[in-house]
Amino acid sequence: MDWHQTVYELIDFRSFSNLWFWIGLAVLWSTASHWVIGVPFDMVARAARQGGQAEQDFESLVRINCNRILFITEEAGLIMAAIGSFLLSTLAVLAFVFDIELAQAIFLMAAPMTLVWGLSIRTARKITGNQLTDEPLRKAMTRHRLIVQAIGMVSIFVTALWGMFQNLSAGVFGG
Repeated sequence: MDWHQTVYELIDFRSFSNLWFWIGLAVLWSTASHWVIGVPFDMVARAARQGGQAEQDFESLVRINCNRILFITEEAGLIMAAIGSFLLSTLAVLAFVFDIELAQAIFLMAAPMTLVWGLSIRTARKITGNQLTDEPLRKAMTRHRLIVQAIGMVSIFVTALWGMFQNLSAGVFGG
């Protein structure tokens, strides 16, 4: 095997047979479940364990990020929803009508992340509206993280099934 073949395999656009895609998918979901509403999840445990300044820092960071999310949503939410819908629709058509594997891979990563974004908005509204602090705030953040992890597990499972189907189809039918 020459170096041209090696380089080509590294930048191959057949996403589901490319190691870089799977690494990117794992990083995407591990990051999404660690940064809950923009707050690193280890701060939740530290706030519960240590209290005091750690709790104040945690609550301040949650308040800042919730206000940021709600501000963005109120100012540009409609435009973001329209652009996001257009982009996801375009990806879906390219992916599943025109059978472009790169678009399939991006769609299978982006579509579930829109659910996470919507969930983040809902959780931010709940936290801000109810002015949650202390244990109720930690419970809300933990619940949000568990739902994000569930979305991630389903997403990875569906992506793995679709990827195996694509790889088997390419191998069997010479795609």
